[in-house]
Amino acid sequence: MSSPGAARARTGGARSAATLTIGDVLAHLKPEFSDLTISKIRFLEGEGLVQPERTASGYRKFSAADVARLRYVLSQQKEHYLPLKVIKEQLDAIDRGLVPPGTSSTPRVPHVSIAAIENHAPTADHFRAATAALRLTRDELLNAAGLRSEQLTELEQFGLITVKAGGHYDDDALAVSKVVAELARFGLEGRHLRAFRTAAEREVGLFSQVVGPMSRQRSSESRVRAEETVRELAALSVQLHAALVQIGLREVLGGS
Repeated sequence: MSSPGAARARTGGARSAATLTIGDVLAHLKPEFSDLTISKIRFLEGEGLVQPERTASGYRKFSAADVARLRYVLSQQKEHYLPLKVIKEQLDAIDRGLVPPGTSSTPRVPHVSIAAIENHAPTADHFRAATAALRLTRDELLNAAGLRSEQLTELEQFGLITVKAGGHYDDDALAVSKVVAELARFGLEGRHLRAFRTAAEREVGLFSQVVGPMSRQRSSESRVRAEETVRELAALSVQLHAALVQIGLREVLGGS
């Protein structure tokens, strides 16, 4: 789990409305950081640690996310005496969805919320849409999932994992990698798992026929209904798959 400070410093996604002047920011943070000045805020901006918007006339406008980012920087300086270079690396890790490294040189990959399908049937609530926040390097993905480099290469060859345009891997890649790493303990390799990809693509094609007409409608109500239908279909699909596998394995055990 990321620290509260890291969560506040995260700036991914839509930015809050930038309405605060640099004087407003100073007044907001001064009670916590008594030595803070407008010159220091400008300096931190110049070092690339915060990037407020600019009006047409050149005035700085800070958002709530900018203030949170400044608070994180100042806290790390005050409480941990970290140099700006290290804090900048931490902010980069936070922006990529990682847990900041603190005094360590390598950021930790946080627990990713994956549909919890354990001893109970998944419901639609397990499939709430979420924005992929992680941007992992290849080494970070390998370390987080416990995969070997050749295993990841094989998964990419068979289309089970896809590297993104920027050369990074996201939450979905981590989720698949973790499951594959567990299956590998039983001797199953990427080439054995192509059937899962094929079956998933067929299910997506089938369900698209149901959801497609809804998603093409312009009303927000139709969009919400389409998203809810996708979640319900995903849950039912997993339940059916699990039931069929259990039935088949029961027959295997019964026949042995």
